[in-house]
Amino acid sequence: MLNLTLSAPTGGSLPLKNPIKFSFCNSLAPTAPLFNGRKSFFLARQNANGNKDISIEVKSQYFASQEQHQQQQRSSFDSSSQFPTGHLPPRVYVGYSVYKGKAALTVEPRPPEFYPLDSGAFKVSKEGYVLLQFAPAAGVRQYDWSRKQVFSLSVMEIGHLISLGAKDSCEFFHDPFKGKSDEGRVRKVLKVEPLPDGSGHFFNLSVQNKLINLDESIYIPVTKAEFAVFISTFNYILPYLLGWHTFANSIRPEGESRANARSGVENEWNR
Repeated sequence: MLNLTLSAPTGGSLPLKNPIKFSFCNSLAPTAPLFNGRKSFFLARQNANGNKDISIEVKSQYFASQEQHQQQQRSSFDSSSQFPTGHLPPRVYVGYSVYKGKAALTVEPRPPEFYPLDSGAFKVSKEGYVLLQFAPAAGVRQYDWSRKQVFSLSVMEIGHLISLGAKDSCEFFHDPFKGKSDEGRVRKVLKVEPLPDGSGHFFNLSVQNKLINLDESIYIPVTKAEFAVFISTFNYILPYLLGWHTFANSIRPEGESRANARSGVENEWNR
């Protein structure tokens, strides 16, 4: 923090009605040359009449220990945007869509959630997932997204899809109210089956919602090339859905990590 004191050449002082406090990171003056081993410095300027000079004495309370602490914080992680806390960059939305005559299918990732530990570290509280959105056709190259049906693929279900062969199929069942009072009143079934001619797979989502008397089935064929894009994106995003990228970004320097490893009771190489 910087304390500003205005003094006239005659030795008197000029009181400040609204003193301004500057931190070392938002001062208008460059910090490097000002605080390099110095406690204070002076600036001079002319007053409004141009007759007298006013000297400004800036006393620094910026200590080397504070700078050291800031550097330690910055070195803990490559950047705050790589960890689930701190100032994050603007959110970016991505997805991949398949448009066919009777329906459209959009695939979008959703990030994991974290919770803080008493030690100051973070742990994954909820794994990420991939959201499938099915919209029925409303005309030629038009789709009614107000009638869309969604299905959230878990990490394990993504693993099933990734392992599918050209002639393999799988089926997933979801009850959004499982364990709650409305359990069984909403039923979602996603089937992925090979096309008869071997050109790809059918994605078929059936939704039965007794709460609103809805019974709907939306299906869409996915070609081999489109399915290959699905598999490629699933393979890429899977570690991020598990939160492993935050662990990779939080790895300490080699010396510190070795010290921590030596003190870890579960390190099998030290047994």
